[in-house]
Amino acid sequence: MRILVTGSTGYIGSRLVPILLADGHDVLAAMRDDGKADSFSWGDRVTPVHFDITDTDSIDAALRTADAVVYLVHSMDDGDFVRKDREAAEAVARAAEKHGVDRIVYLSGHVPDDHTELSDHIRSRLQVEEVFTESSVTSTVLRAAIVLGSGSTSFELVRRMVERLPATPVPSWMVNKVQPIATADVLQVIAAALGERPMPGSFDIGGTEVMTYPELLQRYAAVADLARPQFRVPFVPTPVVGRAVAAITGMPRGTVISLVDSLHHDMVARRGNAVTSDFADAVGDPIGVDDAIRRALTVTAHDGTDAEGTTDPQAAAESDPSWAGGFVSIEDGRVRHDASGLAAVLARRR
Repeated sequence: MRILVTGSTGYIGSRLVPILLADGHDVLAAMRDDGKADSFSWGDRVTPVHFDITDTDSIDAALRTADAVVYLVHSMDDGDFVRKDREAAEAVARAAEKHGVDRIVYLSGHVPDDHTELSDHIRSRLQVEEVFTESSVTSTVLRAAIVLGSGSTSFELVRRMVERLPATPVPSWMVNKVQPIATADVLQVIAAALGERPMPGSFDIGGTEVMTYPELLQRYAAVADLARPQFRVPFVPTPVVGRAVAAITGMPRGTVISLVDSLHHDMVARRGNAVTSDFADAVGDPIGVDDAIRRALTVTAHDGTDAEGTTDPQAAAESDPSWAGGFVSIEDGRVRHDASGLAAVLARRR
């Protein structure tokens, strides 16, 4: 199958491309700068395609020869992202219909049953879902909440909140449930959705455990061998928490505020976990929370894009955002605390 991967140089996309290549697919690696493919080890095995979600002509041209599209575009830190994401999805859906694309696979987020008070982040994901599922193209929507893996925005948020504060403040409203899923399991589900049999519809995907967000922070602290007592903070408005977390973590402000706003809802698989039902054969034994965190902290000298499967998509990659990484790493099974940061450890190994 000839698969167009949008966001191919991003966190999920760059780790997905080698899996699709190993499965025998031809990959059209969509990117704004199509010369960027050369910076990846898979660059000479894909067809780079110019793709700009603000340019309908580039979208139309990119989809012209595609059999399937993996849609990984989100712009939470870019102004009016709700409108922009919807318009981009509409342009992709139109082009897919025009060129007879067989299917679209979209990685979304968990959507609560009550749609009346959705955060902008969740509302945007839902609108994009609706654009694809209401088109004439067979569409598979995969709803994941917190993705655990080095470089994942949600994982890096957890990492930095735990590592940078000697004690963790927990707003009294931030006690809803989450169901984290390992990056490697997300990738296997996406790849399975591109198999011979189309899987139309929306599917909730989650890991092996359901917990509260504070409990997830505690699990990271335990794996990282850090003493991080928690204390409740009552009556703190969500916008204040979002801005504070952005300042503490040093991550993109708009993205952090959007993610924090989403924590008002339970983020769990509601209609049965597709990882253990619809996609069980593809995933096998899902990766547990502690193992996912441990593998994310393990230092490896690779860029995360090896098609032969010798690298771990849970681990850090050179293509990860500049703000990814922390001072805790695991080498030879031992937890190490290095104030210079994991990025510096990786730099010494290159």
